[in-house]
Amino acid sequence: MKPLSVKNLAVITAGYIVQGSEDILIQHGAYRLKQVKKPNTALFTSKRIVNWKSLEPLSPLVIVTDRAYRPTEIPTKIIIIQVANVDEAYWKFVHFYRNQFHIPIVAITGTSGKTTTKEMIKHILSADRQVTATTLSSNSRTASLQYLLNIEDDTEAAVFETAVGSPGDVTNAGKYFKPTIGIITNIGAHHLNYCKTLEGYIQAKGEMLDIIQPKGTLIINAEDMNTKKLDISKFNGRLVKVGIHDSCHFRASHIQYYQKGMNFKLHHNRKTYDIFVPGFGQHQVYNALAAIAAAYEIGVPIPVAANQLQSFRQLKKQLQLFEGINHSMLLDDTWSITTTSLEAALKVLNELGDGKKKIAVIGTITDLGSWGYIIHEQAGELIQRIGVDVLITIGEHARIMADHAVKLGFNAPVYTYKNSTLVYPLLQKIIDENTIVLIKGDMYSEQVSKLATELKYKPPPPTV
Repeated sequence: MKPLSVKNLAVITAGYIVQGSEDILIQHGAYRLKQVKKPNTALFTSKRIVNWKSLEPLSPLVIVTDRAYRPTEIPTKIIIIQVANVDEAYWKFVHFYRNQFHIPIVAITGTSGKTTTKEMIKHILSADRQVTATTLSSNSRTASLQYLLNIEDDTEAAVFETAVGSPGDVTNAGKYFKPTIGIITNIGAHHLNYCKTLEGYIQAKGEMLDIIQPKGTLIINAEDMNTKKLDISKFNGRLVKVGIHDSCHFRASHIQYYQKGMNFKLHHNRKTYDIFVPGFGQHQVYNALAAIAAAYEIGVPIPVAANQLQSFRQLKKQLQLFEGINHSMLLDDTWSITTTSLEAALKVLNELGDGKKKIAVIGTITDLGSWGYIIHEQAGELIQRIGVDVLITIGEHARIMADHAVKLGFNAPVYTYKNSTLVYPLLQKIIDENTIVLIKGDMYSEQVSKLATELKYKPPPPTV
């Protein structure tokens, strides 16, 4: 955080200092008591603090509050700024802090690919710029303040994920970050337990159109069907389309699988560039297109971005390829699961598994609420359409996708289990060196994650 004096914070929040020195420098911010970890923190709260003694190790601590305290109950090392309304004071502070910095800020949302795209942009920009970004996929609304305060005087660009757990989340993130560039990677079906309907989820993602700063840039996947349902006409900034269609500003052609990644040709402004991006699948090409487009908007020439992208390190548990048990091939895709990412994973399985026995081990899709049955049936349709040689599901809801795939005509062997206990013994029997296994689930499923670890080949210990 760029340090701020107590005196200046009082002016910004239209408050007055009840107790303490006006010269103390504030170096951290929080709006919940449990977020206070270090001295020199400004805590915005209207809740009554009872255990003042526990806060003494964190002194000097600045409390911005609209609650009245008796002077005798507050330790002398605690600084109090009294304000009329603590919520209004908090947002005045947030807006002041953000408005100090005139740098490119990228905000990314999407059902799949947002973390990878964000990491690609960060990797490209970090070659010659000081960049701050969200940590991996840690993008909850409670973390937004800390990410904003990570912007300091030497920061030259910032890249933040703006995830959707419920309607309003992207709008709320926009109040913090005020992005100059927004990206929607794609819109599938997720978090329907809070968004209620697919249309509600699409509109929640579409909040990105409203948070980009005037004359900013919106980058979209031109081929994504649900993104096409957004009313782009209300966006007044610059629209950049990525994809494989001739109408795209950043267009990919000649897409090919290569060693540990994808080769393709990028077409932009009547010029063609050869691109390699680590990580398998056509979806990875779309991630790369969005990342290059964002970097280009910031001022990075395409050849420079392409060269930097070659050294990008694929994220863990996102279609990572390993040697599996019995010298098989193993695709570990256990970071998250949606129908969008499942479709991408099954396509990669089929491409890499050409000529091999293809086994898919799939867990439950979460955060669907009353839509659970329908979305799992849609997953079954994907399995039946794309095809595998053996299907194994783990979990009660995952069985729905298996049953629906069979109902639609899927005639390969199917195994459904409530848990993963019997899956490893089965795979030991049916896997050999001519087999490729996809294991697909999310980070919250300990069973699926543990099974993925067990399926990786472990070399025998060296003999003495």
